[in-house]
Amino acid sequence: MNRLQTTSRREFLQLGGLQIGAISALGLSLPKLLAQEAAQKAAGKQNDKPINCIFMFLQGGASHIDMYDMKPDMSAEIRGEFNPAKTNLPGLHLSDHLPKLGRCADKFSLIRSMQSYTSKHGEGDIHMMSGSPVNKIMQPPSFGAVMSWQKKQFSQVPPFVHLGDLRNAAGRAGYLPRRHDPYLIAPDPNLPDFSVKEFDTAKNVNSVRLSDRKSLLAALDRYERAGEEQLQIARVHDDFTEQAFALATSQHAKQAFDISQEPDKLRDTYGRNTVGQQMLMARRLVEAGVRFVTVLGYVDTKIYGWDHHWGIFPHLKKQLPIYDQSYSALLNDLDDRGLLENTLVITAGEFGRTPRINTNKRGPGRDHWGKCFSLTLGGGGVKTGRVIGQSDKFGAEVTDRPVTVADFAATVYHALGLNPKAEWTVNGRTEKMLPTGRVVQELF
Repeated sequence: MNRLQTTSRREFLQLGGLQIGAISALGLSLPKLLAQEAAQKAAGKQNDKPINCIFMFLQGGASHIDMYDMKPDMSAEIRGEFNPAKTNLPGLHLSDHLPKLGRCADKFSLIRSMQSYTSKHGEGDIHMMSGSPVNKIMQPPSFGAVMSWQKKQFSQVPPFVHLGDLRNAAGRAGYLPRRHDPYLIAPDPNLPDFSVKEFDTAKNVNSVRLSDRKSLLAALDRYERAGEEQLQIARVHDDFTEQAFALATSQHAKQAFDISQEPDKLRDTYGRNTVGQQMLMARRLVEAGVRFVTVLGYVDTKIYGWDHHWGIFPHLKKQLPIYDQSYSALLNDLDDRGLLENTLVITAGEFGRTPRINTNKRGPGRDHWGKCFSLTLGGGGVKTGRVIGQSDKFGAEVTDRPVTVADFAATVYHALGLNPKAEWTVNGRTEKMLPTGRVVQELF
């Protein structure tokens, strides 16, 4: 479950139910972060306002034509089964299966002219979550990992958390040190017995016993360090150990992940399903001081996420209401709490779907399409209520204001205050965080 499980002591050493090698997420206090920033301001230090991020990744490639860039005047094999519907922005139409988003369309902006170099899973995932093409020698780091590396944390929470399975190399630290990988929360927060068990300690384990166990761990470390001192893993293990013990005594961390503290009415608003409760959890984590949260935005529909090669309309009829409800609830909730201004919210897949519906024997579907697709960004200082770019009458090619994935990444870097020119060297080879890409200035 954790990002690093390689030494034997991690397999057996436990702190009354807290397994050192299985730490997967934590949460602490946004007030501490804000207090620190206020103190810096008072001292005359000029810092940019911190922006956090929630990235709902529509893994598999959601259909732009059936959601955000509909083509109602085309023939049935292009336009599909859904119809465009008015939104609260004059002239903007979305799918009639996204009514809640239609009522808060002023809270996000839409890019309809996205382009990717690839239409392959894996490659597209990494590209979309980092802005760089796949590199087998120097795997590029994801946005969250760069945030973890470049932005100082003023609290004990990790800067980067992932909710859901992490199926491939996308969304990880890449060539950056492993400590910048996301903390993984795989359990379903919609389950009645949901808990982050890695943070639980046995009721009869007090602070004295925890201290004794920390001493034991230190002794074991000294015993094994002779064989590990040449390995980077030894340094990473030290980081994890300190985090583990900080968590074991932190009530704030446990509260951040205790979604049962949310009112039933609000939990209902987000949706009593995996994605809805993950989005609510993402808001709790950002509120607690986590800087970047990724959410794997789909439910189990017996397919790979949004990869609708077959049965696209029956699948979308199940998935779009969940997406619509959870995404709109997050935008409205952040706005109500005054958090939207400093929280960038993204929903995007790795590519779109083919304009022409196929004739798959299991039911019509759409295949991979990287030449033209859509994504959304809201909050975090981004201008909202805007539509960037345009596709042709089929939704197949970009006809106005093309935006590459690298451009999208540069825009994310800009919004989050990250340095795309920062460099990292591994084995004598130096790479920039983001070698190419131009900020979509229309959004700022």
